[in-house]
Amino acid sequence: MENECILVVDDDKDIVATLKIQLEKEGFSVLCAYDGQEALDFLNREKVHLILLDIMMPKMDGFSAIMKIREKRNIPILVMSAKSEDSDKILGLSIGADDYITKPFNYKEVIARVRSQLRRYIKLGGIFSGTDEVKIGRLCYNFTAHTLTVDDEPVKLTSIETKIMELFMRHPGQIFSADEIYSIVWGEPVAYNGENTVMVHIRRIREKIEINPSEPEYLKVVWGIGYKIEKK
Repeated sequence: MENECILVVDDDKDIVATLKIQLEKEGFSVLCAYDGQEALDFLNREKVHLILLDIMMPKMDGFSAIMKIREKRNIPILVMSAKSEDSDKILGLSIGADDYITKPFNYKEVIARVRSQLRRYIKLGGIFSGTDEVKIGRLCYNFTAHTLTVDDEPVKLTSIETKIMELFMRHPGQIFSADEIYSIVWGEPVAYNGENTVMVHIRRIREKIEINPSEPEYLKVVWGIGYKIEKK
């Protein structure tokens, strides 16, 4: 089996070099880029399984790169940034990042998060085994292809959004708390600000599947409890 390929993108060459060494010690294949445009060029010609991406970079910053990547790809993106404000984290998650790591970081934690994201992205069977396809009203989810359509039109989801929709579509009508969604989808104990993180992803999904996101037909909040996909 081929090694999973990690694309490390940061204009700080020392950080890139150290991450390359640490990741290769863990058996990963590593590609190195130093700005957003170079990262996009790699994605056009190489098979990449996960991206570690800085925000503040020349030529094309990380936020712009994420939006470009999400036009075509749903691979996991872990943002690395010295900007620790909640607004920056929420922005990163809102435009398609799957996780946010604040600099300076512990390299062991980075490796653990990389493994966690890859485990869910590549081996997504697990709790989502069973029926190949589920239809709920205008929504249709294919568990084999990990694809969602609304009114027979494909919907572009990030890897985290995909996992959230798989959870809901597998259990229509069941209410999941924000903590439960975080633990299942992220595969780890609820982090600080975890509820807000889940809320951001729910809002993004609604924007993609609902006719009126402010009055959702499908992905509904149950006040004081959590979220559910409405049975139809």
